[in-house]
Amino acid sequence: MLQGPYSSLDRDRLLIRLPFKSFAVGTVLLPVTGFIFIACIFISLWYHYEDATYTHCKVSNYLPSISGVPQRYIWRGCIELHSARRYLVAFAYFSFYRSRFANRLPELLLSGLALLCSLAENTGLVMLTYVSSTETYSVHKYGFITFIGSSLVHMLITCWLWYVIKRHYVSPEEVTSYHWKLRLFLFNISCCVIAAYFFRRHNKYCEAGIYSLFAAFEYLVVFSNMAFHMTAF
Repeated sequence: MLQGPYSSLDRDRLLIRLPFKSFAVGTVLLPVTGFIFIACIFISLWYHYEDATYTHCKVSNYLPSISGVPQRYIWRGCIELHSARRYLVAFAYFSFYRSRFANRLPELLLSGLALLCSLAENTGLVMLTYVSSTETYSVHKYGFITFIGSSLVHMLITCWLWYVIKRHYVSPEEVTSYHWKLRLFLFNISCCVIAAYFFRRHNKYCEAGIYSLFAAFEYLVVFSNMAFHMTAF
C-alpha cells in the first residue's frame, strides 16, 4: 500500500484559521480601494477629464459615473477579487440564521429568500461591472436593476431578521448591528430614490450639472451598500 506524506489525521487537521471579522473587512475594502482610486476621482478627472465627464447631450458635467470612467478596469479587478468572498459571506449569514431560527419557520423561509437576494445582488454587481453602459447598454441596465432591486430587498429582509434577533436575544453586538443596518438601509434607499430622480431629469431635460448630482448620489449608494455589508463583522 502506498502511503502519502500525510496520514488521515493530518488531512483533517485545520490548515489555516481566518477570523470572520478580518474576512468581512477585507472583502469590503477591496471595492472601497478600487472606488477611491477610480471614481473618487483622482485618476479619471486628472488625466481624462473630458472622457470621464462626457454626457450624451454634451452639457457641462463635473463627476463621472462609476461605469463610465476610463480607469474602470481597476474597479473591475477589485470587484473580481471581492465577488467570490461575497458569495461566501452570504452563505455564512444563512448558516447563522439557520442556527438562530431553527424553530421559527417564517424567519427560516425569509433567511432562504435573503440568501437568494444576496446571491442575485452579487451577480448583478458582477454584470454591471464587467459590461459598462458604453459597451452593451441593455446588459448593463439589467445588471443594474438586478443589483439595486435585490440589494434593497436583501437589506429589508435582513433588517427584519435582525429586529427579530434583537427582540429574542440579548447581545450588545447584535443590537448595535441591527441599529447600523437599519440606518444604512434607510440612507441607501433614500440615495437610490434621489439618484433615480436626477438620472431621469438628466435624460429628460439635459440640464448642466444634473448628471454630476446623479453621480454623487450613485457614489453614496455604493458606499452605503458597502457599509451595510461591513456590519457583518
